[in-house]
Amino acid sequence: MVKHQPLQVYERQLCLSCITGIYGCRWKRYQRSHDDTTKWELLWSLILLLTFCLLLVWCYFWWEAHNDYNEFNWFLYNRSGEWSDGTVPILATTAAGFTYIAFLMILALCHVALGQQLNLHWLHKVGVSVALLTTVAGVISINQTWGQEWDIIPISLQATGPFLHIGALAAVTALSWIVAGQVARAEKTMFQVVVMLLYLSLLLGLYVMPIYITSPCIMEHASLKPRPDVIGLRGAPMLAPENTLWSFQRALQMNVTGLEADVAISVDGVPFLMHDRTLRRTTDIEKVFPERQMDEAALFNWTDLQQLNAGQWFLKDDPFWTVHMLSPHEKTLIANQSVCSLEKLLKLSSYHNSTVVFRLRRPPLEHPLYHSWINDTLHAVQQSGVPQNLVMWTPDEHRAQVRELAPGLIQTSVEKQSPQSLNQSGISRLLLRYNQASTREISDFSESYINLTLYTVNEPWLFSVLWCSGVSSVSSEAPHILKRRPQDYCLMWVTADLISFAVVVGIFIFQNYHMIRYRMSGMRSYNPEQIMLSAAVRRSSRDISVMKEKLIFSEVGNGVGSAEELYADNDCDYYTNQGISQ
Repeated sequence: MVKHQPLQVYERQLCLSCITGIYGCRWKRYQRSHDDTTKWELLWSLILLLTFCLLLVWCYFWWEAHNDYNEFNWFLYNRSGEWSDGTVPILATTAAGFTYIAFLMILALCHVALGQQLNLHWLHKVGVSVALLTTVAGVISINQTWGQEWDIIPISLQATGPFLHIGALAAVTALSWIVAGQVARAEKTMFQVVVMLLYLSLLLGLYVMPIYITSPCIMEHASLKPRPDVIGLRGAPMLAPENTLWSFQRALQMNVTGLEADVAISVDGVPFLMHDRTLRRTTDIEKVFPERQMDEAALFNWTDLQQLNAGQWFLKDDPFWTVHMLSPHEKTLIANQSVCSLEKLLKLSSYHNSTVVFRLRRPPLEHPLYHSWINDTLHAVQQSGVPQNLVMWTPDEHRAQVRELAPGLIQTSVEKQSPQSLNQSGISRLLLRYNQASTREISDFSESYINLTLYTVNEPWLFSVLWCSGVSSVSSEAPHILKRRPQDYCLMWVTADLISFAVVVGIFIFQNYHMIRYRMSGMRSYNPEQIMLSAAVRRSSRDISVMKEKLIFSEVGNGVGSAEELYADNDCDYYTNQGISQ
């Protein structure tokens, strides 16, 4: 007579089947296992975790680099000669890759929570490898071509730190459900102690982290310095074509205190506003002078420059995705913009009593004014009638001569120097990129009466950080959105810590209470995924032989296969190998 445990029929577990099926293509009940994960699969789990962390940093980098997208696109334009938004494909592929890897990470955590063996399907392994290699290649490429942009991460953490702290707290708090379950079900005390110590150490570290974070935004509002002045860089280029008269008028409507422009000089001695070396991107030179479209802008005379349209490209290319926000009247004004002279900008600035900052670009060697460009530009400034105390003079060439001819100009440097060196040179203003001055250096310049202007500040969070740092002014392409006031983060941190602590304690209490009730009920736990047929076998060693059953209730109901066939599939003798009693 054969003694065995009766076969048990279980309901379908669609959620579990989807989790194991999507992750490892193990859709059938007999394919799943509660055995320990193999070392090879553990290695792939670590690779998956590494890829997730790297993609998380990569996503954060591009999210915060939004402040400098225009700088990145202009860099690509200089290399390719064609203007396009190069950030769109990067953001699309990054978002798709991160979503895919994050989804696999969630499935892996579900496996751990349900006690399932990790077994990543080979197609997913290929996908993880592609995501990892692509991200590494992207990091190397950015490091070689745009390495200075990595500074955005430590700077942005000063503003996003509180929100990242809350996100990390939420993630670790959610993990407490898995940790509490593993600790409650574990039979070895050492395992319980080690897991608890590791988890509590991580949680405690997150709780006290705000104490050790240094950020200028962690301050009392009473000690907050006045709001920095905003200078319109090339006007308001997100709302109007850059370096045009309408762009500067739009910037003045946003209550900017100054205007900044790029200045070149024509072959007949007229300074005009142009950022690029050529006229291809911001004019219609391809239609008016197609044979000269690759020539430098400074090699044109002023008569030819006045024939070019400097606004239609903005409506066509929509570089900042803002054309849809414009009224029909604004579009008409933009379509009729021409190349703007320095004289027009200075008169506009004088009328509104706003400061003017211009970066003067030296003409090419074959230019007739190659040696006299400083004097010619200075003469144009004096002829415009603008008060000298409104003009920030940035060229270092012949600065002493310029100071003699126009002593009222605000001498400004674009090269980082010590406050002592600037004071000795008679320079009262400094114009730097926002990543070139730390909070301490900003304070030093302020104490030395050096007015510091940082560029390019297009994001409210960056403006908020620099405001808290005490910078006196910023140069921006988006003066219309720089209105955010620094927030109070301390209360946010304390509240998040208290809520997290309460949730974690509640989860651990619930898990332990549930496990105690389960054990006291006298029920023996069985694994519905691995039904065992076992019986005592009369052997000298008194070993017990265990076999996995491959029978699914649906197959039993359909009459597919027999018990003898199942034993044969496992190389077992149905009548003699398992539990025969005399």
